[in-house]
This record gives sequence, structure tokens and C-alpha cells, in this order.
Amino acid sequence: MRGELTAKGRATRSRIVEGAAEVLREKGVASATLDDVMARTRTSKSQLFHYFPKGKDELLVAVAQFEAERVLEDQEPYLSRLDSWDAWSRWRDVVVKRYEEQGDQCPLGSLFLQIGRSTPGTRAIVIELMRRWQESLAAGVRALQAA
Repeated sequence: MRGELTAKGRATRSRIVEGAAEVLREKGVASATLDDVMARTRTSKSQLFHYFPKGKDELLVAVAQFEAERVLEDQEPYLSRLDSWDAWSRWRDVVVKRYEEQGDQCPLGSLFLQIGRSTPGTRAIVIELMRRWQESLAAGVRALQAA
């Protein structure tokens, strides 16, 4: 997309990404279609291609970024407060519970299998997610050591 989006444009794009993420979680990457996304988000094909001119692959990368953000958000506020053994235990319990409830249907993993980890967009998402997660864990270790 060229240029900056208006507030309404950002909201529409966000609605498309969030709706696509829901569809992908429910149907799986292989079964979900752009028609499913349009129905869920109440958008037209022209709107989809306005915000994602390269089509489904570009939308999948945006959803992967959204899901990566959710991985870190799901672990807050625990992840930023790892300053005691109890805090580490609470964080661990939240993470384990989340993934037990999710089962083997990891939306982020499914997306990366579909669009590939080796494409520049997905590689950048994985690197950034891991960097932020590792930084949070390292800060927690330092806080624990200081305490």
C-alpha cells in the first residue's frame, strides 16, 4: 500500500486482519478463503485488495504479525515482571495453560507452514518475535538476580 492510512483506513485494515485471524483459527490456513474473510469482516474484494494489493499472501503475513503480537500480549503482564521465582512460576503457568487450551492448532505455526518461514516477511516476524521474547526473559533473569 502506498501512503499513510486515515484513521478509518487503519481501522478497516485492522478489522480485516483480526477477522482473517479468526477465520484462520477456525478453519485453518488451507481451508480459509478470501470469501470467508470478506464475509467475516463485511468487506468487499476491492477493499481487501486495496489494503493487501499482493493478495492472500500479503494478508497472511499481516495476520502472522498480528498473531506474533498476540503471543507476547498473552504473556503480559507476567512477562514484564519476572523478578521472583513466584513471578516466573505464574508466567510459566499462564503460558502452559494457554497452549494446553489451544491444543496443537497454533495459529502462528500454521501460518508459517503455509507461507513459509524463509520468505523475508515471515523471517522478519519470527526474528522480531524471538528478539522481543528473549529480551523480556533476559530482563527477568537480571531482575531475579538483582533481587
